[in-house]
Amino acid sequence: MEILWVLMAVVMIGAVLGPFLLRRRAGIRQVHPGAPDAADPANYGFARQEELDIRMPGPDADLLEVLDLVQRTQDWRAASQLLAGTEVHGEQRWQRVQAFAGAASLELQQRPGGVSDTPGGQWLRVWRAEAPKDAGGAAVHAEFLVQQAWRTSTAGTDEFRIILEEAKEACGQAALLSPGDPIPYIVELSIARGLAYPRAEFEQLWLKILDRAPAHMGAHLAALHYWCEKWHGTREEASAFAEAAAARAPKGSLLSALPLFAVYEHLPEVNLVRGFYQSEVVTKAIEGAQFAVHSARPDDPMLAHVRHLLVFFLVRCERWGEAMNQIVHVDGHVGALPWTVSHDPAADYAVYRALAVAGYEANGGSPATLPH
Repeated sequence: MEILWVLMAVVMIGAVLGPFLLRRRAGIRQVHPGAPDAADPANYGFARQEELDIRMPGPDADLLEVLDLVQRTQDWRAASQLLAGTEVHGEQRWQRVQAFAGAASLELQQRPGGVSDTPGGQWLRVWRAEAPKDAGGAAVHAEFLVQQAWRTSTAGTDEFRIILEEAKEACGQAALLSPGDPIPYIVELSIARGLAYPRAEFEQLWLKILDRAPAHMGAHLAALHYWCEKWHGTREEASAFAEAAAARAPKGSLLSALPLFAVYEHLPEVNLVRGFYQSEVVTKAIEGAQFAVHSARPDDPMLAHVRHLLVFFLVRCERWGEAMNQIVHVDGHVGALPWTVSHDPAADYAVYRALAVAGYEANGGSPATLPH
């Protein structure tokens, strides 16, 4: 009988607290009237969930064409030519290095190889063997090792440390092949986080990046991870780093959006405060990100990253029309935070998109009223 009473108590507590114990990335309040399952994103010309590209945050036709060619033929030369023709200090080259490394890493995960089977990503090994002085190949190899460490090993284990030490050596080789290139040092930022660089060593690494590309958004995002309290810093240090970068952001830079990424990195796992997403901290960070989006070049490769994070926050804030305006620009690609931390990025994004559509329509919006 006592067991029965205990079970009844658990059920009652769950019924009361369940709606409030919303997980950080999965839970979000239902929209009424107009639940998400009643809204049809297809009415707005949005891509079907199975059509969403999880590899990149936004379109890059040249990269997609080369990736397809390399993976189909296992010939690395097209990748080398693309990177050689991409501006060294720009955000696009960094994204392309990540994409090639990620493609090789996923191939290896899907086809680890065996006695009679060639492992996936073999084209990258051949690239390094046949063109050891190719700076692009060296950078991709270093990033590949970093992704392998974080993807296949547990942080803090011997295997994890061994792979990151190898990646650190690869970063050094890549830096020697292209002295003015910031990418080998940007790759090393993830190594600094994994190997817990002391502050002084990390700051020396950061200065090397600032000397080469002081307004590099991708580098700042990678550095922000180091300062987050779940790694080696504190919430205050991460916020201070983001605010300082935003304050010195040159005109047209997306660095004004960095505080929003800092807020995201420190979201509570369980949020019991109803007005958290309407708080001054969140509102101010959203305004900074929106200012950055409005000021940036339309072809800025990092623009999609900021728009994706704005979708997350604007939906959480129930600012449906603003969220829809961002979705119009990014729909079709979901290879960015916050979706990439999910085991199914496309499904996670699709939920938020459906909520935005439902909220937009519940407040009088329709496909005819949405600007494109």
